[in-house]
Amino acid sequence: MLGGNGRGKRHREQFQGSETMIEDPPILTVKGIDRPPRQLVQALAGAQTGHLVDCMAGRGALSHRIKPLDAKNAVFCGPAVTAFAYPADNLAVFAALAEAEPGDVVVVAHDAFEHTALTGDLLCGMLKNKGIAGLVTDGMVRDVAGIVATGLPVFCAGVTPNSPAKTGPGTVGLPVTLGGVHVASGDIVVSDADGVVIVPQARAAEVVETLKAVRAAETSLEAKVKGGLTLPDWLKEMMASPKVKRV
Repeated sequence: MLGGNGRGKRHREQFQGSETMIEDPPILTVKGIDRPPRQLVQALAGAQTGHLVDCMAGRGALSHRIKPLDAKNAVFCGPAVTAFAYPADNLAVFAALAEAEPGDVVVVAHDAFEHTALTGDLLCGMLKNKGIAGLVTDGMVRDVAGIVATGLPVFCAGVTPNSPAKTGPGTVGLPVTLGGVHVASGDIVVSDADGVVIVPQARAAEVVETLKAVRAAETSLEAKVKGGLTLPDWLKEMMASPKVKRV
């Protein structure tokens, strides 16, 4: 009997000690948004996503698994308001709604969770009403017809009717990673039917300048292709060079 009581006391002490070391996270952690100058966003608006990645050494696009919910409404450009929503929870999306400003793009990492939707048509309707330019997530959505009817461009990993909770934890304004790309609030998010590209705020001015050269080169080559071009000059030179071994 005494031995049993002693073991119970030790267990209680260990349990009480663990409580002092491990704390539940706050349901929300929110950081202010450092938005880029408006002129940089405007300079990238309407840019083809393929041109933008060409400006950044062929990188910057989110995974192909993150697709437009409506390919006819897949174009936007705006500063990222990042959020992380714990799997099966969407409290962070509501917090992002509260923090975002008209023209922002809400970017929500959801650990690519597939078993519940991150959002549906009503929350997307509120985002649209607030003037949000678009929603991007590696999670799922539901109420497809209703979301499309709101007019809010949405990129997501798929669709499921299952609904989430609203208990947290989550963050807004802190860096996230989704679709294989690191995203910070204030980065510029550009999309079209091909996908979503993240232009880091620190590189935005550089990309705007490089974009001029990329567009000029594309326009020149496009004209040659329409005129009947079959082989570009660089390919002819390479095929005739010692770099190619014929056997």
